[in-house]
Amino acid sequence: MRFLLVHGPFHGPWCWDGTIAALTRLGHDAVAVAMPGHAADGDSRVTVAERRDAILSAMQPGDVLVGHSSGGYDICVAADAAPERVGHLVFLAAGLPVEGQRLVSKRAVVAESADNGSSGGPAMSMPRDLDDLHRYMKPLPDGRVALDGFEGVWKYLYHDCDEATARAAYARLTPMAPGYMLEEVSLPRLWASQPPRSYIACRDDRVESHGKTMAVAARLGVEPLFIDGSHSPFIGRPAELAAMLVEAAGTTPMGPLLPE
Repeated sequence: MRFLLVHGPFHGPWCWDGTIAALTRLGHDAVAVAMPGHAADGDSRVTVAERRDAILSAMQPGDVLVGHSSGGYDICVAADAAPERVGHLVFLAAGLPVEGQRLVSKRAVVAESADNGSSGGPAMSMPRDLDDLHRYMKPLPDGRVALDGFEGVWKYLYHDCDEATARAAYARLTPMAPGYMLEEVSLPRLWASQPPRSYIACRDDRVESHGKTMAVAARLGVEPLFIDGSHSPFIGRPAELAAMLVEAAGTTPMGPLLPE
């Protein structure tokens, strides 16, 4: 199989290096996409279409598209543009767009699930203390946003890693241009094509809540697979992640993919 790996906020293709090496050892090919709007000297503005085209330019028929975190939105937009090329979609602790809505909208960040320890009703999709992570998000004069503060990044993104590993990853983080997340998207070919798909959740995720995980998995029509550790398993446990990506690519949905 060939895996096309799409990173999330503040990261770059470098974050997949260990996973690519592990997939190669398992006999598979893998390519990491450099997403626009994430380079250290990158543009302060980037569009959904530009991000889509970055994936399409690297995409081959039958590829397994893997989207981490907000990369889940990106693989959906790419799959809508070229559904005939999609072998499988893997959502790794990732989001799923709502038809006709902004990528980040009130409807997209509210989990219609009571399976988060609450007494019922809709629940905010992020942990209550996510505001602590926001304290480490620093707006830049050019409109981009940076993660600033090792302790907070270690706590939320790499807490299952030793300090040296976490510091090495933190040193490579770059600002991101978040404006594209306010664009509205319509993905009729994605919903109609019902591509093979799966969801991998991180058991000790401090970014994506259990409620949001279960809500996204329900809309995907799948039972989530679980991997130990933090929101960033490509840093903390790349070999385990590689094996799970192969497993995920062999699964079959149990229900329909829902646009909302």
